Amino acid sequence: MANEVQQFDVVVVGGGPGGYAAALYAAAAGLSVALVERDKVGGTCLHRGCVPAKEFLETAHVRRTVEHAAEFGISAQGVAVDFAVSQNRKNEIVERLFKGLSGLLKGRKVTTFSGTGRLDADLTVTVVDGDDAGVVAKGTNVIIASGSVPRTLPGFEVDGAIVVTSDEFLNLTSLPSSAAVIGGGAIGCEFASMLADMGTSVTILEALPSILTGCDTEVASVVQRSFKKRGIDVRTGVNITGHSPKKGSTTIALEGADDLKVDMVVMSVGRRPRTEDLFGEGTSVEVNDRGFVVADSYQRTANANVFAVGDVVANTPQLAHVGFAEAIVAIKTILGEAVVPVDYDRVPWAIYSNPEVAFCGLTEAGAKEKGYEVVVKKDPFGGNSRAQIIGDTDGVVKIVAEKRADGTAGQILGVHMAGPWVTEQLGAGYFAVNWEATAEEAAALIQPHPSLSETFGETLLALAGRGLHIG
Repeated sequence: MANEVQQFDVVVVGGGPGGYAAALYAAAAGLSVALVERDKVGGTCLHRGCVPAKEFLETAHVRRTVEHAAEFGISAQGVAVDFAVSQNRKNEIVERLFKGLSGLLKGRKVTTFSGTGRLDADLTVTVVDGDDAGVVAKGTNVIIASGSVPRTLPGFEVDGAIVVTSDEFLNLTSLPSSAAVIGGGAIGCEFASMLADMGTSVTILEALPSILTGCDTEVASVVQRSFKKRGIDVRTGVNITGHSPKKGSTTIALEGADDLKVDMVVMSVGRRPRTEDLFGEGTSVEVNDRGFVVADSYQRTANANVFAVGDVVANTPQLAHVGFAEAIVAIKTILGEAVVPVDYDRVPWAIYSNPEVAFCGLTEAGAKEKGYEVVVKKDPFGGNSRAQIIGDTDGVVKIVAEKRADGTAGQILGVHMAGPWVTEQLGAGYFAVNWEATAEEAAALIQPHPSLSETFGETLLALAGRGLHIG
């Protein structure tokens, strides 16, 4: 029904985690919903980000496990990786999840339009291309969830062979023998870790003084030491001046250092919002100088009936689960229900490198910057029985609490972990931080034995005053 204006309670522009969550949550509340998606519902997270990357990281984990099988008395020789098989497995997983999500949207009676949406005046969204080009959907409210795309550096044109972003990397069917990962943040460390565990010679090039900026420094140090032991060359404080590609390789020029020759460059320098041509005239939506949409704590933009969620929102972490949470905030606000805005200082973070990293709340340095006096306790995984059983003991749990007047630990401000499967262990720490529990309250909870989570429990006991195995 091109050119005929169709009316909905909510029109969502973008079908990634924030967009499809908004559509599903609104539909569950009985609202009529249209979802405009230019590619496939699921967005970057499902098709070119979180899910595909973790499948490859799991392949790397399996290879690493098999390589060390002899330590468990199991003979396994000639370990090799057929990356094309892993790629096919990834595609199968993604396709299953895509079909499941598509079916869920259909079951909730969400009307899906295929094409790029543009918000125009009077809360109308025009589909400007794709299969449904010309469709005009008008919403009582509109939610912008157009997502983000990878950034690159000047002079590093992405060709999909020598210079790749996460988009191209996740479609490879073979791995390079050597690679430079430009950027030592969460995504860069995940790619570097996976490549190294698959047998690629890896160099991380990071302009800042350390990798994993924003993580607690001791947690980042655990990762850096582990990387060094596994042969990953981590270079921080570097200035890249360009590169000279030749057939099958390139040479990266570094200021004040020797050139670096590699077969592939993996760009991991962040993501930019997808807001080009997103807004027509008269929308009243404010976009900042970096291209992000400005929204308040209820996800409302400068236009009271236009909301924004996910990667496109200014000054928020670009995490899929934050998009989910923001979507719920937006729909509850539209419905007039009681709503608690997202507290960005307390959202959970998960980095799936080897070792894994997980944290929420304030770092020790961040707490001090906010004026807190703190009590800190930490416990390495080396003494954890389950960690020794599985043969993975690199890691630490660090908990930051507010210091009371008598010097004891009060409210838990932050939980920071590096080590085996910590992305699956953060739940208890997340609850402790967000429920503003004290050290004594959280320490009273019993951890199963033997388990990796005992390290968190032991750290809490020590923080509360008397630990069993640490002081």
